[in-house]
Amino acid sequence: MDALTSRTVRPASIWVGMVVIYIVWGSTYLGMHFAIQTMPPFLMAAARFLISGAILYIWRRLSGDPAPSRLHWRSAVIIGLFLLVGGNGGVVWAEQTIPSGIAALLVGSTPLWMVLIDEVLRRVAPQHRPDQARPSWISMIGILIGFVGIAVLISPTEFTGLGDHVDLVGGLVVLLAALFWSAGSLYSRTAVLPKSTLMGPAIEMLVGGTGLLVLGTISGEWPRVHLAAISTESWLGLAYLILFGSLVGYATYTWLMRSAPTTLVSTYAYVNPMVAILIGNLLAQEPLTPRVLLAAAIILGSVALITVTQRKKA
Repeated sequence: MDALTSRTVRPASIWVGMVVIYIVWGSTYLGMHFAIQTMPPFLMAAARFLISGAILYIWRRLSGDPAPSRLHWRSAVIIGLFLLVGGNGGVVWAEQTIPSGIAALLVGSTPLWMVLIDEVLRRVAPQHRPDQARPSWISMIGILIGFVGIAVLISPTEFTGLGDHVDLVGGLVVLLAALFWSAGSLYSRTAVLPKSTLMGPAIEMLVGGTGLLVLGTISGEWPRVHLAAISTESWLGLAYLILFGSLVGYATYTWLMRSAPTTLVSTYAYVNPMVAILIGNLLAQEPLTPRVLLAAAIILGSVALITVTQRKKA
């Protein structure tokens, strides 16, 4: 891992890493789609993160990383509950009723929520955000445009005049999941975590997986677990989420955050949804309708506008 953190990084290596993030994280939505076809969503997600977290934790401890402190675990509890239970758990539950590409597109609204949460914190608790600048009017316009795109995507057919329909409850749950993910991401900026770039994600996944296990138990998913009835597609989907989504994907992401410009890495927020939509259409015959294309253009355009504006301010 030391070689990966070297300051001398070839541009070609960075772009290989970006392609991995674009394709791997964009395809995890389809992986969830296949996995929950014959597995209950919360317990499937719990297995994904508990296995991934255990692998990372054992590996880093054997490599000499010290055990996380109580303060590290407290931060991991907050981040794991917001990002993995509220964020990923909401998405995987919603994919029971909405296509994976739609879920990815709604998750693409995360930068909109982050700007809004930052502004609320700036107004409510300015002492905790002394350096937080007020969003520019261009950013605010970008937020409004983004939510117009969301309305186009999940509003009833009679309001849009478009014939296809997206399940409203599923769409709203994904939006709530994006809100949880945004809040957890903002908290993680200042959270006290282990110095090891992989020990932090390891304990976050262990906490998140435990939370999802509890959630699956409370919601009565255990009677739906029938190992003999789980399809090959679901097993492959779970394996893909563990190996590529949680291990390869996150390891690449953490390396890129230390080796590449943050503004470049952040482009995954509006590339992943398009990858998810295209892969879902090709491999799962998910609909690629005028409503989806129009909403994608509006939402991802607004996210790009906000990203460019923040880049200029930085």
